[in-house]
Amino acid sequence: MRKWVVGILLVLLFAPTRLSAQKVAVDYDESVNFSKYKTYMWIREPTANDPLMKKRIKDAVDAALSSKGLVMVDHDADLGVAAHMATREKRSIERFYEGWGPWGWRWGPRVVRTEVNTYPVGAIVVDLFDAWTKQLVWRGVARDVLAEDPQKNTKKLHKAVEKMFDKFPPKSKQG
Repeated sequence: MRKWVVGILLVLLFAPTRLSAQKVAVDYDESVNFSKYKTYMWIREPTANDPLMKKRIKDAVDAALSSKGLVMVDHDADLGVAAHMATREKRSIERFYEGWGPWGWRWGPRVVRTEVNTYPVGAIVVDLFDAWTKQLVWRGVARDVLAEDPQKNTKKLHKAVEKMFDKFPPKSKQG
């Protein structure tokens, strides 16, 4: 009887940690009116060492976006989609060109802002870009998606992507 009670206490103690291990965070540009987006296309397919996982990520994101009423097209989309999966600690370096100069739409002085993001093992990052302005408008990050078992990976992946897009499209402050 005593072993049974101790076993239940241990399960209850560690269960919340295991259940909440997968963390999902979403960030977006609050000034963007997301209701204007009707179509999307892949601008960077998922990066993953395992080709099967790459396909699973793409399928999960496609399912999430189509469930929100977005239609995938081959060109002239409203949104561009890029996805990444870190199978080891990964850094992404992104450069944003601000101001004006000969390297973009304007001429004159330029400012280059560089952001370095580090993603832990098992993280999936999904970025949505406005196809016309080329600006990042939405980012979802899910951590602790990988497991030893491929079938568990698939379940965790689908759950993570569903959580990411749970409140998509976000409500803008513009209305």
